[in-house]
Amino acid sequence: MELSYDIGGGDFVNAGRASSAVKGILKQLNISAVLIKRVVIALYEAEVNVAAHASAGKISVSITKDVIRINIRDKGPGIADIELAMQEGYSTASKEVREMGFGAGMGLPNIRKNSDTFNISSTPGEGTELEIINRLSN
Repeated sequence: MELSYDIGGGDFVNAGRASSAVKGILKQLNISAVLIKRVVIALYEAEVNVAAHASAGKISVSITKDVIRINIRDKGPGIADIELAMQEGYSTASKEVREMGFGAGMGLPNIRKNSDTFNISSTPGEGTELEIINRLSN
């Protein structure tokens, strides 16, 4: 099964739409609640990151009998220091984003914690790409 969703930069009203839709699909597929929770947390954090930092983004979700693979590509400022960005509490979120209750610097660490495999690449001035993989069996 292949799914795709667009994310608008600054669109916090719709951030979470994709994770909610994927959650419903995974429930219909009788995926375990524990795995659904992990997938939804990782995807929601990624959606909020795009809304907070980029001008636009695209989510692609592939569900097979073995894995749930999520790719997120955004057009934005990119991440100059990925190692620093992966540290809990580190954030480059604007004052406005923080005032809305986002930007605590837990997004990327939470994505990593809730993924079996997590890959990130970024080009400053162009954007960032995430790959989140969760296996359906051990």
